[in-house]
Order: sequence, then structure tokens, then C-alpha cells
Amino acid sequence: MSEESAMLAEQDLKLVDAIQAAPRASWSTLGEALGLGAVTAARRWDALVERGDAWLTAYAGGELTTQLALAFVALDCEPGAVLDVAFALAADVHVATVEHVAGPCELLVHVVAPSLRELGAHVAGRVAAVAGVTRARTVLSPRMFTEGSRWRVRAISPGQREALSAKPPRKRTPVRFDAADRALILALGADARVSAAALAGELGVGATTVRRRLDALLGRGAIRVRCEIARSVSPAPVTVTLWLRVPPDKLETTARSLAVVPEVRMCAALSGAANLMLVVWLPASHDVLALEAGLAAKLPWLEIVDRAVTLRSVKLMGRLLDSAGRGTGRVPLDFWAAVPVPEHGDRSVDRSGG
Repeated sequence: MSEESAMLAEQDLKLVDAIQAAPRASWSTLGEALGLGAVTAARRWDALVERGDAWLTAYAGGELTTQLALAFVALDCEPGAVLDVAFALAADVHVATVEHVAGPCELLVHVVAPSLRELGAHVAGRVAAVAGVTRARTVLSPRMFTEGSRWRVRAISPGQREALSAKPPRKRTPVRFDAADRALILALGADARVSAAALAGELGVGATTVRRRLDALLGRGAIRVRCEIARSVSPAPVTVTLWLRVPPDKLETTARSLAVVPEVRMCAALSGAANLMLVVWLPASHDVLALEAGLAAKLPWLEIVDRAVTLRSVKLMGRLLDSAGRGTGRVPLDFWAAVPVPEHGDRSVDRSGG
């Protein structure tokens, strides 16, 4: 998409930033922080969603991700087939994100499954088997240091953000997870601001139970709610992915340093020769040069192994996007959906790509 596309109006950017800080806050709370009435704040948000300029996404995070397996799959395609492949993969519930990139591959795909065995089966039997794919290279991610729910537009003041982000201390009891929690996360994925009463009606359980469980999962970060903005109207419309190599004994401190860089959307450990992946959002493609120079000065032991610039985002954490990056639909992020795993000696492969 064009780097010259017009950004959202300042008031809309502030509203997005406020919702990023407190995605389930009441409209009166959000409006008060911004100097708006509750009705005005809600109306402006509804207009953004209607245009596909902004949206909310809910998904498993924090401790729940340790119960899931994540891989980044780099794909090359037959000439002219890259978008057909991308659209086929975007319909897959185990594929969270699909990006057409200029770099070491043509498509970069994030795949999540309930276990390592199922992840391998899904990559081999579905992702790599989509018609038009000529090559697939898979790298596992054993740990996510930061991800997109922490990225901010940075349009409101630090004081406003702190007031909206105030949270009670997190409880240290272990997170349990069952079928009811899975249903709760999927329902929030459809409407991240839905009330506990409405969730209770949809799920067929008591409102008090839903409210208690929802507060516990949100408070622990086991459910993440992310407010996104279309890239064509964003102050940072360019996505760059960097593959990094750092000494193993510096991995933790390096990742923590990178995670607080404002431009960073994601920092994940990798199982390959490059042991960190960094995703940054920038105002323009040439800004990556200054970013890399800054990283080299701050972290001189860090080696940039490769880089890619996103040409088009086709899917972002379950949200389907048009050519301008606007939200057009969604695919439920049901990472726990069953993945057929062939028995030993079974050479049959489901090649539907869906």
C-alpha cells in the first residue's frame, strides 16, 4: 500500500490509542479520557470499524501460549500464484497471519496448533500442500517476548494512557484452561467488547461465572485483546521483518531490550540459525536504515541475518484484509481445532489447503 495514504484524523488516532490502552473500558471512561461524550466516542469507533480502518481482536496469550506450538513458515510460489496461495491459507483457522513480502521468501505465514506433532502435520499436510507452493521452510518459535497487543499509536499523553491502563495486581494462581474457556475466547474474538451478560447468554452459563473467569484470564494476560489500525491510515504503514542472530547467553537481555523499542510489534525466539525474529512498523521503508543503525549501536553483538518488507498483509491475527490493509472479515482463531495426524506409514495427504 502507498506510504502516502492519508492518516486517520487526530481525534480518531487518539480514540484508537485509548482503546489500545483499555479495549474493554466503557464508552464513558474512554470518552472522559479524551474529552468526548460516551455517545460520540462510540459513534466514532463504529464508523472506524464500518470502514475497516480499525478493529479489535481477542486471542490466547501469555501462559496459554505455552500450551500451543507456533511456527513461522516461509513459502515460495509458482509464478503468478502468490496471492491465490495467500488467500487459500488465509481461510485456515491455524494460520494466524499471512504476509506477501519482498525478501528471502514470497509469503511469510504464522501457524499455531495445539501441539508440536499437530503443527508438523498441519504444515506438511495443509500449508505446504496448497496448490502453487513450490518451497516451504519452517522455523519454530519456542518463546514470544512481545507481540502486537503491546504496540501503541502513541497519540494520547502518557498520563491519559496510565489512567486508562490502571490494572489490579495480577493473581499468581495457575491458569487452568478448559472447553468453556476456549468458547469464551472464541466468543470474544467475534466481539471483544461484548458484555459478560451477553457472553453468558451466548455460552449458556451464569453471568457471574463468565465475569469471574473473564476477569481472571484477562488479568493474567491469558486472553489478549488487541486494537488494530489499517496500515493505509496508520502513522506507521510499513512492516519490516528482521531475522537476527545473537549469542545464546545474550538472547534474553537482547529480546527484552528490543521489546521496549516503540516501533517493535513482535519479538520472538527462533529455533533456526537466526535465533530472533523482529517485526517493526515504520513511517516509511527507508526508516529501517536508521532503525538498524540504532540497534547496532545499542546492541553491538546483534547480527542482522536477513530482512523482508511487507508488500501486502492478507491476514493479521485472524482478520482478513483488503489491498489497503482494511479489515474485511475474520477467521476464528481456533488454534485448538483438531489437526489430522497421519499414522505411521500413512502417505495420504489432505491437499485442500483450507
